[in-house]
Amino acid sequence: MLEFKLPDVAEGIHEAEILRWMVAPGEQVKLDQPMVEIQTDKSVAEIGAPVSGKVLEILAQPGTIARVGEVLVTLEPQGTQTAPKAASASARGGEPAQAGLAAQPPGASLGAASSGGTATASGEGGKRRALAAPAARKMAFEMGIDIDQVSGTGPGGRVTMEDVRTFAARAATPAPAVVATNGATRAVVAAAPALPAALAEPGGEQREPLVGLRRRIAERMELAWRTIPHATAFGEADGAALMALREELKPQAEKLGIHLTYLPLLVKIVVQALKEFPIFNASLDEEHREIIYKRFYHIGLATDTPDGLLISVVRDADRLTLLDLAREVNRLVEAGRARKLTLQESSGSTFTLNNVGSFGGSGSGVPIINPPEAAILAVGALRERPVARQGQIIARPTLPLSLSFDHRLIDGAGSSAFLARVQELVEHPSLLLLNSY
Repeated sequence: MLEFKLPDVAEGIHEAEILRWMVAPGEQVKLDQPMVEIQTDKSVAEIGAPVSGKVLEILAQPGTIARVGEVLVTLEPQGTQTAPKAASASARGGEPAQAGLAAQPPGASLGAASSGGTATASGEGGKRRALAAPAARKMAFEMGIDIDQVSGTGPGGRVTMEDVRTFAARAATPAPAVVATNGATRAVVAAAPALPAALAEPGGEQREPLVGLRRRIAERMELAWRTIPHATAFGEADGAALMALREELKPQAEKLGIHLTYLPLLVKIVVQALKEFPIFNASLDEEHREIIYKRFYHIGLATDTPDGLLISVVRDADRLTLLDLAREVNRLVEAGRARKLTLQESSGSTFTLNNVGSFGGSGSGVPIINPPEAAILAVGALRERPVARQGQIIARPTLPLSLSFDHRLIDGAGSSAFLARVQELVEHPSLLLLNSY
């Protein structure tokens, strides 16, 4: 008997919700056949069978929260029992039986791991089974490549996605098959569980567990509000020049197949302000009581999903042109909505920009800081509002701004100066040309 445990799917992910099983007790499964869908706080993914064999017992039922290392299902591997027993013993003895699944990006479709700890581990029938991340295995499958024939350059000889791409290029694999990162994961939409009859009746109460992304959001909000002394500054910018600039650039971007929104322009503005006010791109090391100034600019973007807001991260935003930013922002927004973000694409931000206007909000509200960042900027909808000009009330396109900041690092004067600079760049976006990449 082989006990299959919830693998360490990604750094910082310690548990997952069981969404549904695609196999049943007594059913025969093949190696890498999808067995179960799980949901972490980042994504929905599949876990494949580690061996070919028979499903004996399912121990983690749909709707439950399983922790890393907890047994999900027991299997009876087909063929001789020597290798499976060794794998099971290894798992009981504390060795990672699912070594090939360790530290994988949360958006990846999880496949099976090798039973050993080297790149020449044997699979079924004694065949060499390469160590590889599930995402790399799926990429190889989609490209028609036998991953066991690919030489690995990763730690311990692990086959990476780049190794698969290199192998494909050498083998003259048709280019359309190279779908790389975006094709490594397919979106999985979990069906909503049916309510018991009693809960479907009018009146009364309905209860549901706080799980998955919503649970993670709740934990992060509690952490932020409990540990960071928040303060918020408000402002409003005239958006006429920003609107005119977008309208001028939009046709040219569309010729290149790029949909240009206001968000890339706002990212450019924020990056420039962060360079001039580096404390807003910093964080506080609470253990050592040190301020950490970041010399890189990873901008977090709040993305709306059916389960709540996800933070997708534009890495090294200061090094991207406006068109590159537009491409990356569009890609990340779509990946976030489909719950396909990898760990690198959903963590490590140094400052967060929350475009409240894209969610249908007219104002900007009071944003909550994304720990361990020092500040977050919320931007409302750019629309006409009444303003006073030379004693007259006129309609002008305005952009509401609200800046929440960690009062341990930033005071009111600093926040006002930062917000004033953002406002100036919104109203005179041509100033970005003085420092453009």
